Amino acid sequence: MTPITEVEGRRLALSNLDKVLYPATGTTKGEVLHYYAATAADVMLPHLRDRPLSFLRYPDGPEGLRFFTKNPPPGTPDWVRTAPVPRSDDPDARQVLAQDLPSLMWAANLVVEFHTHQWRQDSPAVADRMVFDLDPGPPASAVECCVVALWLRERLAEDGLSSYGKTSGSKGLHLLVPLEPTPSEEVMAYARKLAVEAQGALPDLAVYRMTRALRPGKVFVDFSQNAAAKTTAAPYTLRAKGSPAVSAPVTWDEIEACGAPGDLLFLAGDMTARLERHGDLLGPLTDPGQARPLPGI
Repeated sequence: MTPITEVEGRRLALSNLDKVLYPATGTTKGEVLHYYAATAADVMLPHLRDRPLSFLRYPDGPEGLRFFTKNPPPGTPDWVRTAPVPRSDDPDARQVLAQDLPSLMWAANLVVEFHTHQWRQDSPAVADRMVFDLDPGPPASAVECCVVALWLRERLAEDGLSSYGKTSGSKGLHLLVPLEPTPSEEVMAYARKLAVEAQGALPDLAVYRMTRALRPGKVFVDFSQNAAAKTTAAPYTLRAKGSPAVSAPVTWDEIEACGAPGDLLFLAGDMTARLERHGDLLGPLTDPGQARPLPGI
């Protein structure tokens, strides 16, 4: 029998709670749901609210079938809000919004990675944050990503912009920058400019082109996730990897001190202590007072 629970007045059917999703750690679906409800919700929801969601679903764990979806899945409750996100192949397309704890838990029960656009549903294609996805090509690792991140922090600061880091939850690092609302195409152009500059300043370490042949041993400075149609793994989401790794905010001290890939790997079980110590390190991203204008290109 599927357990029924009530979350803030909404009835949820939570299924397969004893199912092991992460065999390497023995983490069950019930433990995943507990992570979202008890650990992540308070800090995660401000980063999700009003942002149309895409999901990478992995209902049988990271080693099972995985598929990416933008449309609300069949059976979505009528109390889960959605927003119009027209696409060329579907002008009537809508995507889910996680506005509250019941919506978050309903989505988490599907076993998903949460991915968000850089804009809010009331201003499509007008970004209020910029992202750089630093992706290492082996044998490069998170260590090299941190070197590139530090260069980008200083370069952004020259233009009056503050940046904040989080792990990708995989091999790399994300840098996020709060912005005054700016058309996504302008944010994309500026991010590309800095990615090109990063390659020029760090030619043995950074590359701005996606071409696989250029990437071994270097960090790909991916600026493309600033495109209006693209999404990025949300802060605090679990990833569909071998262990329940979190896309976890990190301090600049941690980035500066990173000496081994494992130094910036955080699992669901690490997050309660981290949040007690640091709070939400990405809090400035949800504070309009921290937003700054994008410089001219």
